[in-house]
Amino acid sequence: MIKNLDTQVDQYLMHLRVERHLSAKTVEAYSHDLKRFSEFVLRQGIASAQEVSESHALAFLVLLHREKIGSRSVARYLAALRGFFRYLIVEKEIQKNPVAQVESPARWKKLPKFLTLNEVDSLLGQPDKKCELGVRDYAIIQLMYASGLRISEIAGLTLERLNLQQGFVIIMGKGSKERLVPVGQVALNALNEYLDFARPKLMNGKMDDHVFVSHRGEGLSRSRLWEIIKAAAKRSGIKINVTPHMLRHSFATHLLERGADLRSVQTMLGHSDISTTQIYTHVTMKHLQDLYRKFHPRA
Repeated sequence: MIKNLDTQVDQYLMHLRVERHLSAKTVEAYSHDLKRFSEFVLRQGIASAQEVSESHALAFLVLLHREKIGSRSVARYLAALRGFFRYLIVEKEIQKNPVAQVESPARWKKLPKFLTLNEVDSLLGQPDKKCELGVRDYAIIQLMYASGLRISEIAGLTLERLNLQQGFVIIMGKGSKERLVPVGQVALNALNEYLDFARPKLMNGKMDDHVFVSHRGEGLSRSRLWEIIKAAAKRSGIKINVTPHMLRHSFATHLLERGADLRSVQTMLGHSDISTTQIYTHVTMKHLQDLYRKFHPRA
């Protein structure tokens, strides 16, 4: 006997409470989202999950979008639907998940802003390399652009995690996941100059394992690193609002524009899911389209 959709939803909510031991608040959220979907498809004459198709799910998401519901909330609705239909497949009540191929709105991200090569050069030209702090700031910017490290990873970088002879740094990223990130020769030269000449003067006999330190010989905080990047950007005259993360975006974008494969860039950035890295392919595609429109005689 084919069960009606409301019964199937109630059955799934009971499964979440009794077998998966989800909190009452979480089950309540699932209940709200699934019953809203159930009401939507019932108005279209759909009485059971067996009749739900991908087009019904997409129409529901479009409705939510028209109601100005945010992408995170829409993504929550979609997650609830995915879990519901996966459960029904396990229970052998349906054979195919109608939302399996529907892209999550959580991926509808704005394209990341990045610097041009000229803007990167301008930024790197700002630190005064005649003083210790300028040599340090130059090494910081070089390393951030050369490696795509997050500002928190720069702040937490310690001396034992540098392997400048072989040209890489060992990074402890999000979720305590360790990765090796290569560093180009220009950035290696900047790091060596800082470590050999500027850092010992900043340390002045003090002991601290952080690579980048203040004039007091203490590790730089994230906020201080942010200030260093912002100050260099302001002096450079770059018109856009430059953030430390923009150097990470620039690193990834410039690599892909020059032919790097997506998997390698994913590894260097430390993304656990390649879909996070794929946002940069939209940036590089836009770059190619702009070049095409600018230079092709029939564009």
